[in-house]
Amino acid sequence: MRPFEELLSRLATEVADRGQLVARFTLPAREARYGELSRPLPPLLTDYLARNGIRLYSHQTEAIERIREGEEVAIVTPTASGKTLAFNLPVLERLITEREATALYLYPLKALTNDQLFKLRALQKEIGLDLQAHVYDGDTPAHFRPHIRAQARILLTNPYALHRYLPWHGKWRRFLQHLSFVVIDEAHQYRGVFGSHVALLLRRLRRIAARYGANPQFILSSATIANPEEFGERLVGKPFSVVRENGAPQGSRTFLFWDTARDRARSPTQQAAALLAFLVREGLQTLCFTPSRRMAEVVASEAQAALPGRQIVSYRAGYLPEERREIERGLREREIHGAASTNALELGVDIGGLDAVIIVGYPGTVNSVWQQAGRAGRGTRSALVVVMGFENPLDRYFLTHPKELLTRPHEHAIIDPQNPEILVRHLMCASAEFPLREEELSLFHAQMDALRPLEVARLVQRAPVGWIYQGRVPPVQVVDLNRLSDRTIRVECDGELLETMDYERALREAYPGAVLLHRGETYVVRELDLNRDRALCVREYVDYYTDPLVQEDVTILSEIETRSAGGFRLGRGRVRVSEQVVGYRVRQRGRTLQYETLNLPPVEFETEGLWIVFLQELETKLERDGRDWGGGLHGAEHALVAIAPLQAMCDRWDLGGVSTPFHPDVAGPVVIVHEAFPGGVGIAAKLFSLAGSWASAAQDLVLGCPCERGCPSCVLSPRCGNQNRPMDKGAAGAILAALARAFSTTERNP
Repeated sequence: MRPFEELLSRLATEVADRGQLVARFTLPAREARYGELSRPLPPLLTDYLARNGIRLYSHQTEAIERIREGEEVAIVTPTASGKTLAFNLPVLERLITEREATALYLYPLKALTNDQLFKLRALQKEIGLDLQAHVYDGDTPAHFRPHIRAQARILLTNPYALHRYLPWHGKWRRFLQHLSFVVIDEAHQYRGVFGSHVALLLRRLRRIAARYGANPQFILSSATIANPEEFGERLVGKPFSVVRENGAPQGSRTFLFWDTARDRARSPTQQAAALLAFLVREGLQTLCFTPSRRMAEVVASEAQAALPGRQIVSYRAGYLPEERREIERGLREREIHGAASTNALELGVDIGGLDAVIIVGYPGTVNSVWQQAGRAGRGTRSALVVVMGFENPLDRYFLTHPKELLTRPHEHAIIDPQNPEILVRHLMCASAEFPLREEELSLFHAQMDALRPLEVARLVQRAPVGWIYQGRVPPVQVVDLNRLSDRTIRVECDGELLETMDYERALREAYPGAVLLHRGETYVVRELDLNRDRALCVREYVDYYTDPLVQEDVTILSEIETRSAGGFRLGRGRVRVSEQVVGYRVRQRGRTLQYETLNLPPVEFETEGLWIVFLQELETKLERDGRDWGGGLHGAEHALVAIAPLQAMCDRWDLGGVSTPFHPDVAGPVVIVHEAFPGGVGIAAKLFSLAGSWASAAQDLVLGCPCERGCPSCVLSPRCGNQNRPMDKGAAGAILAALARAFSTTERNP
């Protein structure tokens, strides 16, 4: 009998009894492929591997050999393939043979940093070596910090802490003088605005290391991405060699696709809880990934209530470190039978190998799907993965094209270290660390005019030794790695600070009437006071949520590149965006209850965008067929924005769009898609290069949706300031089909 056959039969009759299971695929098991090193590791490491019965996989030996050769190496094999050992062994080898050498390990999350410190110390203890590995971040006790600076040979931290500590580089002279390696784990997390900030942070680190005579070697460890060479060079500023052929074994993996819309009697949350309880009752240790903290809490509590004899818990950010570590230990030792988690457990925290994973809602990228699915079935054990889809375009796309989720390439990780808004901030930070010389600007790929805004604002002054920071506040205190805006809105409840938001985000999320979720609790915004930069909330349980309605106006400023095909012209360049939240809608269980209007100020910024210009023939044909040309353009715009994350590793909210039958900048009909960040981070350029596959995916989304007039699964957008009017799904499908034919042909036959 094939794996899971009896269980799946019971599942279909007991839990998925409304026909929710729409597809099933089983990926075959894969055998291990091993490699041999050209020369043995030091005896301490060789003995460790022998004692633990560890044979190195082919990709691990390839990584070790390339690192030994001094190359900058990116290891981009799947979850649970042994990437950590692949970079730890050559780092430890160097630190054993060179007595003063040091290494810096960079992680995106504190929880992951502490988990890796535990593993490193356990390894060092077993081999009988103390390399003084320490975490150094905001939680490090002040009295212990001088000891770490004086003794540490392996330092583990996160980008936020590194950003804060670089100005104090003089205290780290010993460590920096001998810095041999910088290891960047979970590197795919550094994308978009955050990744662009981190790229410039790493250039500041390289500049400071060079001041002390060091030129560290960089190692990236990442889940699979489509452009590792390009991404590595953009992130670090050096060319990378890539290790991508995975030699680790893997058991068979069965994927089920579950359509929550087929069960109208139960919400997606209730269906996920019932499935989690069923799998745990059947003896499968199961992890359920949810899109929100609140859903994780509710799914875990409902599943636990259904199975009082088993332990089912929730896991999310906001728990105390000791609480998280106890849950992680319980999962590793299989004392906890099931868990519902946000993506906090997607990254490399060690929880052992589970039997099953439930993914509630498409997590935004194919990369994340495989990261989450990789939590089950480690080694040669078989595993079950259930993908549950909501009623939104990306989820519906994969429910109707399930095989494509398992076979399509991973997304491109996009960053732009030359974004002028981000670049100027890090040049300011660099000038405060020590005078910034003209010849050092090449490290940042910057010209002298990049410093002009700082000179005009009298934040830097040129001197014989270089540009010197002149501001009163240390720049690292005002440069936030997660945002572009310098204006911050405080979100408060009864005088207590809940969180801070940048100005633009506050207009979209903290408008009067908005429902906010904070640590599992719901809050309703009563007032957005922009004069005092604060949003005042009340804590209130509500069973609905809110979506902003956004109107946009886009002006094309300049064209960088263009291409034409099949009656279309595709352009890319600089645009000016005026974006205004004009209202919001109240939603409950996927249904709109009401619309409310708002009077908020617009936000204006310049960024990158691309535009599709249409010739008269297509418009004439569609109108002759009785179609609404403006409604077709509107639907095509929504579908292109919704499906864009499949091409670039971004969020749907990272993009905006407008469409109109006549735009003065092109003197005709146009669809414009633009980045939602000042300056842009490279998403528009990537979409321009992938126009054919992008349009094809949007076409499949629209034409594959069974609705007649358009729905939230295809052409209706939750944030449309025009309340999705006018709209013509049929015309949108025809426009996208013609666009896909034109540009797919030019991409196949350049």
